[in-house]
Amino acid sequence: MAAVNTLRRVTARSPFKSTIFNDALVIRQSFRHSRRYATGSPKSSNTGLYFGAGAAALVGVGGYFYLSSKPDATVQTKAKIFKPSKEDYQKVYNEIAKLLEEKDNYDDGSYGPVIVRLAWHCSGTIRYDKQTNTGGSNGATMRFAPESDHGANAGLKAARDFLEPVKEKFPWITYSDLWTLAGVCAIQEMQGPTIAWRPGRSDRDVAFCTPDGRLPDGAKDQNHIRAIFSRMGFNDQEMVALSGAHALGRCHTDRSGFDGPWTFSPTVFSNDYFTLLLNEKWNPRKWNGPKQFQDATSKSLMMLPTDMALVKDKAFRKQVEEYAKDSDKFYKDFSEVFCKLLELGVPFETEERMSFAPTE
Repeated sequence: MAAVNTLRRVTARSPFKSTIFNDALVIRQSFRHSRRYATGSPKSSNTGLYFGAGAAALVGVGGYFYLSSKPDATVQTKAKIFKPSKEDYQKVYNEIAKLLEEKDNYDDGSYGPVIVRLAWHCSGTIRYDKQTNTGGSNGATMRFAPESDHGANAGLKAARDFLEPVKEKFPWITYSDLWTLAGVCAIQEMQGPTIAWRPGRSDRDVAFCTPDGRLPDGAKDQNHIRAIFSRMGFNDQEMVALSGAHALGRCHTDRSGFDGPWTFSPTVFSNDYFTLLLNEKWNPRKWNGPKQFQDATSKSLMMLPTDMALVKDKAFRKQVEEYAKDSDKFYKDFSEVFCKLLELGVPFETEERMSFAPTE
């Protein structure tokens, strides 16, 4: 009863108090019948019980709640809250970086680009509305259908599955924090800029899944770009900077319908996207697929209609030219706007951000 009384006091201050208390009782009752919730080494004398929705509520503010008891003293339990430090998050970062190095059999030799896309979509799919302050990267609801089946999220199961071993090794981190931290890690490990990050996102259930159609459509024009991004609170300069992430990765016909990479080095972060947009001649590709553009020189690269809109629109083109000339400026602006994207709509309880050391 000591743990239950303690839990009552903890949950009384939480908006999720009913969920936390009920989940804890269910787990406590089932403990004697199953050890599948046990953590740590089989030789350990302590058994940790981690529970779902209630834990997510506490993790969202940086704490990981669990009950522990000794097998020979099951009556005596005590509540603990694990508050991860920067060093703990650095360990998560390092584990992601290690997997990126080891698993090099995806696409052009790296899971990095699809990890960046996951971080982008888990933040942008749940579209932040500046007027209502709703949405953002909170939730990680792409774990569930129908959001996981949205057309814009096609292929992202590969990224989510890639990160599952990390979640298993560090069960205290929420999926929302894990996916966004992984995006930061992927960019830095692909020679990109240092990006500040902070924890505090909570996971939500299927009821919070968003409707399809909230991400930019690559087949549209500059008006569509502004309509989508301005709702998130971005200005023209930030829109162009974010578009620079197209230096990474490629399109797939079985996902977006488009085909090919934007740059010759799709696993290296650079300003090549902007230099190619300006310096290469782009012609409509003749093929049995959606409208896209092909470089005249190698015929191996592609640009989407939304990419070409950045050089057709005068205001956008000005930023493209600046980033093509000055990679340091692009890196600085991208670092700031990507950090902003990952934080949209998150009710953080701390203003302090972390920076992580890339691996050697």
